[in-house]
Amino acid sequence: MRAYRVGARIVDGARTGRQAGLWLTCYPNHVIMGAKNDRKRSEPSILAEEYVMKLKAAEEYVQVDDGPWAPFPDTLSQGGIEWKLLHVSPEAGTWSTMYRCPAGSSFNAHIHTGPGEYLLTKGRMDVRGGAAKGGSSAVAPGYGFESAGSRHDKTEFLVDSEFFMTFVGPLAFINPETGAVIVNVGWMEVEAAWNAFLESQKKAA
Repeated sequence: MRAYRVGARIVDGARTGRQAGLWLTCYPNHVIMGAKNDRKRSEPSILAEEYVMKLKAAEEYVQVDDGPWAPFPDTLSQGGIEWKLLHVSPEAGTWSTMYRCPAGSSFNAHIHTGPGEYLLTKGRMDVRGGAAKGGSSAVAPGYGFESAGSRHDKTEFLVDSEFFMTFVGPLAFINPETGAVIVNVGWMEVEAAWNAFLESQKKAA
């Protein structure tokens, strides 16, 4: 790890005066930027205010039909849904996943804090009660867009179904009666859960 001082600080794309100072702490996959607050020390101390950016997202390919599927938490779903992590992009706050949903399964109530896009590759997905109740019924092959703030009290699969989805920002699972957030699930939580699952598979092998 090395720290480099640069002459100006960048905040929301705008340069401020050189007197602010900036230090870059370089790691293999990202850079932390922060203002120096102690000029007497040989090594810079970084303020609590930090900015994390990924140097460059690596290209990635995943063979979806290869490798295991993880059980989706039964505290956040019903009916034995399985999932697979395909990619996370910390620099964009996005994460992409595949889901395999048996007939009769469903996701618990949640809110999309950011927009999301999905591609239903198999089966049927009823969102917000389905078309019969004023929601939408997606039938494969079908594409859907969810705007930021979209609330789904129940997302149900009447037949065996599979879909791909990319999320921007966290998914907030909520209490459907009070609207209180139970848990926020973003790229960090998803990546940690997937890595823990893969590690458990190695230990069981």
